[in-house]
Amino acid sequence: MRNSADITSLAESLELENTNPSVVMEALKDAVPGLISLGTRLLIAIVILLVGRKVVGTLCKMLKHSFERIGMETGLNQFLNAVLSAILYAILVLILAEYIGIKSTSLVAVFGSAGLALGLALQGSLANFAGGVLILLMKPFMVGDYIVTSSGEGKVLTIGLVYTKLLTADNKTVVLPNGSLSNSPLTNVTAMDKRRVDILVSISYQADLRKAKELMEDVLRRQPARLEAEEMTVMVDSLADSAVMIGGRIWVPVNEYWNTRWKILEEIKLEYDANGIEIPYPQMDVHVRQ
Repeated sequence: MRNSADITSLAESLELENTNPSVVMEALKDAVPGLISLGTRLLIAIVILLVGRKVVGTLCKMLKHSFERIGMETGLNQFLNAVLSAILYAILVLILAEYIGIKSTSLVAVFGSAGLALGLALQGSLANFAGGVLILLMKPFMVGDYIVTSSGEGKVLTIGLVYTKLLTADNKTVVLPNGSLSNSPLTNVTAMDKRRVDILVSISYQADLRKAKELMEDVLRRQPARLEAEEMTVMVDSLADSAVMIGGRIWVPVNEYWNTRWKILEEIKLEYDANGIEIPYPQMDVHVRQ
């Protein structure tokens, strides 16, 4: 019972002390310097963050312009800028943590543990990241190239850390993971500066073969995009079951390929029609008995 009475009296005395205004004021006076110091440190930390972001942005722009001046490929330029930006922001976070009072070693340990957990959870993304590095090192294609893959085709807009963006001919954006791009076959249509246009046209066995070849040669020769230094060929490609296949080949700049091909096919059809060269097509004769 004595112990119980002592505890009760102690609690009452503490309660009286807590309700004493002078005690509260003393506690506030003791806490104010700490609060002011914490507020000052937080304010300075915010200023450091804002200035640091500005500095990081300026450094990234300077590096980007420097890479452009030395002629670095656009995709590699974008990739390096993204990596350097991430590193600089990580350094900025460590500086802020150290200033606030968080030990950088503890923060690095936390980041390491979080990175390991994220690495296990995001194995596919890491594979895509590694694929992006391989693409930038091996350079099977670059920004601006037109590529054809099993997952889509189009002009390469960006080569990112994880994904590559393509712009299709009908103005759609296709996003492909770098991991699959680096491990699957693809065709880089614009890797070279010139491309061969192959034309194949069928004529009937009754048509004038020499005349048909001359007309095709005239059409090919007058194409404005034809590279005159390259060989032009007109030949009988094969003798099919119901037609003679005539082939023609010319070289054009890669960006003129489709326009030239479409123009050749149209002109050949018009020339053959005007000169009585028959282009056979499947037809059915129906005989009705009466």
